[in-house]
Amino acid sequence: MEVQGRTFLVTGGASGLGAATVHRLAQEGANVLIVDLDEEAGEELAADIGEQARFARADVTDEESTQEALDVVRNAFGELHGLVNCAGIGPAEKLAGKRGPHSLDSFVKAVQINLVGTFNPIRLAAPVMMENEPNEAGERGVIVNTTSVAAFDGQIGQAAYSASKGGVASMTLPVAREMAEHGIRVVAIAPGLFETPMFAGLPERARDSLGKQVPFPSRLGRPEEYAALVRHIIENPMLNGEVIRLDGAIRLAPS
Repeated sequence: MEVQGRTFLVTGGASGLGAATVHRLAQEGANVLIVDLDEEAGEELAADIGEQARFARADVTDEESTQEALDVVRNAFGELHGLVNCAGIGPAEKLAGKRGPHSLDSFVKAVQINLVGTFNPIRLAAPVMMENEPNEAGERGVIVNTTSVAAFDGQIGQAAYSASKGGVASMTLPVAREMAEHGIRVVAIAPGLFETPMFAGLPERARDSLGKQVPFPSRLGRPEEYAALVRHIIENPMLNGEVIRLDGAIRLAPS
């Protein structure tokens, strides 16, 4: 599917991987709806891009506000050709720590935002994309989800995060199989250690130390590299039902 002239919805689009994706798609001539809870950052990004972008404040775990975001994109641009799910959180908590057992609330919150918050936009956006006229290759849409290398080699303290991201990875193939008859592809990206707001609070020395754990290139990944892969997934019709590690060959140690 071509990027130019198409319309994409990006959750978590006001910062990090999502913002880089918004910029890349807009630069390639796409229309983009930025969905995020951070209204100030989202509106600023949309204004920076111009007529190709709109912002909608929505909670990806909430049916009503997510549906309202889809209404915004249809009213502004008419159709929806792609969904990129970047909204998520990265909690860290031991199963049996100094403060006692792992908080059940924090586990549920991670699953709710990372997994339910990925499924909810998919289930609401897919029927919208199914209405599109197929292109010459029979495609009507593309869905790109964000999982994590922690889904496969999660570290100590990442039980909740790994479980939620593992769910996103496992969901990819069955959803891709179901959407195949409608010409909608579904792919997941599993980033490794990336320069995102999750690491922004760490001292530079700590970020450099993390980057050196990556075999090559020995640095943190850049959001622009994630965005470049999103573009390639959109444009490559043979990528479907797959989870792609984008991690510089890192395999996380236990801790």
